[in-house]
Amino acid sequence: MSASSTASTEMTIAEIGSIMEPIGRAAVAASRVLAQVTTDSKNQALQAMAAALRAQTNEILVANHKDMSAARERNLSAALLDRLLLDQKRIEAMAKGIEDIVQLTDPINTLIAEWTQPNGMKIQRIRVPLGVIGIIYESRPNVTADAGALCLKSGNAVILRGGSESHYSSRAIHACLIAGLKIAGLPETAIQIVPVTDRAAVGYMLAGMADYIDVIVPRGGKSLIQRVQQDARVPVIGHLEGNCHVYVDCDADVNMAREIVKNAKLRRTGVCGAAETVLFDKSAGDALIVPVIRTLLDAGCEVRGDEYIQKLDSRVTVASEDDWYTEYLDSIIAAKIVNGVDGAVAHIDKYGSAHTECIVTSNAQHAEHFLANVDSAIVLHNASTQFADGGEFGMGAEIGISTDKFHARGPVGVEQLTSYKYVVRGSGQLRP
Repeated sequence: MSASSTASTEMTIAEIGSIMEPIGRAAVAASRVLAQVTTDSKNQALQAMAAALRAQTNEILVANHKDMSAARERNLSAALLDRLLLDQKRIEAMAKGIEDIVQLTDPINTLIAEWTQPNGMKIQRIRVPLGVIGIIYESRPNVTADAGALCLKSGNAVILRGGSESHYSSRAIHACLIAGLKIAGLPETAIQIVPVTDRAAVGYMLAGMADYIDVIVPRGGKSLIQRVQQDARVPVIGHLEGNCHVYVDCDADVNMAREIVKNAKLRRTGVCGAAETVLFDKSAGDALIVPVIRTLLDAGCEVRGDEYIQKLDSRVTVASEDDWYTEYLDSIIAAKIVNGVDGAVAHIDKYGSAHTECIVTSNAQHAEHFLANVDSAIVLHNASTQFADGGEFGMGAEIGISTDKFHARGPVGVEQLTSYKYVVRGSGQLRP
């Protein structure tokens, strides 16, 4: 299919259906095969995928150059361009991420629990795949590799729908995944990518494929995730936004606070684990607060502060009420004084998105109070919020960070892409 035909925005529902229905049927058939595939076969495919990524690095870079050129012409934001960009280091990271998944324990058919009832029936709870997973994502072509590998390891078929801005990059990466499936003798339809960029394909996945897709995982901006959560006719695993906080306690070490806040905000501003608000205990004192604020400003970060923070440095601008709710994904951070740990918890509860929050303190009691009372998917003590990542948690690659309270919460890795079933063995028991 040519690039011009894939770029069409005039496709009818019938035309989209004629493309998507065969993909759905093939995914269901592949999922039934994958549920019974051995760990060795899955690992063989994954190893071959990693090797193909390395071997096809130049081809992937050429494809990414096309995407980047088009993205610049469309004046996409710096955050989106950073997410879209691939280089040799990032391609190697994709390959290494797949190799890390190889090393993970295969969750499928593992025994979660077992017991025997008084009537002699033996009951086991066994981990099984979810089935077919639909993944809708923007900008990040690395999601193609991460999602494909994670779904394969967890015994699921996957239908990938990348954004139009990453069309060429995602297809080049997908070709490497297919090469790995072929080498291992697994169905090529285990990892499929929607071949059209028409937005109607997203709508069809959400509302028209409930007979095929068991769960949808969105990765992208707020508007995409809102649409998925509103329109999906199947369960969704995802988060709306990452409005993450760092709370600097009165008992924080000043140098640690400076470095953690700087890393949490500026290491990569476009990731969902980037800190968007820094909170300070009102009793911390200027000797602790000022160095943190100046470190951010001197590094080129815009600081939008409350009245107290504004007085500490003339470069601080005024924070509005909206700033406390904002996921900037840019070199901007909001800063506010709060009344101790409880004040920080109250602020996060009101304005946060239940993603990732950090406390910086040497006071163990304060730390434990914060960790116990903040109701977010990830809470950290004396560590950057940018550790909100499945790879950093030792889970291999991840599909995303879930802020749901069920089915999965936090990094969505191999185990989070499974369900379970009960296997009951009897010897002729009848219910009275």
